[in-house]
Amino acid sequence: MVLCGLIGSIRRDSFNRKLMQAAVDRAPTGVDIRVADVVGKLPLFNEDLLVDEPSIVLELKRRVAEADALLIATPEYNGGVPGPLKNALDWLSIPLGQSVLQHKPVAIIGASAGRLGTARSQFELRHTFVFSRSPVVPGPELLLSMAAGAFDEEYRLTDPVAIERLDQIFEGLGSLVRMQQQEGAIL
Repeated sequence: MVLCGLIGSIRRDSFNRKLMQAAVDRAPTGVDIRVADVVGKLPLFNEDLLVDEPSIVLELKRRVAEADALLIATPEYNGGVPGPLKNALDWLSIPLGQSVLQHKPVAIIGASAGRLGTARSQFELRHTFVFSRSPVVPGPELLLSMAAGAFDEEYRLTDPVAIERLDQIFEGLGSLVRMQQQEGAIL
């Protein structure tokens, strides 16, 4: 199973970059996470650019299309989804009804220095994926709060609850991918 990883933070040393690396390190046998580290490099979504989409947008769409599923590690900014991540999803969501997100299974994880983790941004993302008809792993949620204490000096995830939930998210995502593949075979 190939996952396309998107990191919602563009900060070089972000908790969500560390969390995505933890996912890469903990991925079960047969799961290949390919991180598309372009979220902060995309131009702002602009319908004028649709006639000749920028090459970086086309490359991201290709990577998502080739993946079996999407794994997103997102922070929470001002109670919601970070602008660069929302921008990436806006690009990926077109053309409507035929986007690379349509029916693409998604798992959302997130880390934050705050007490609520990334509950509100993950809620917003789940709502966004309703429009692209992308099934999202229903649970458990990985809302890593107070993330500074969840990683060791070498940036490895050490929080036992987060590790357990990450493993469960991989199981849930695998189930969604298998269901999508079976439905595709039936159609």
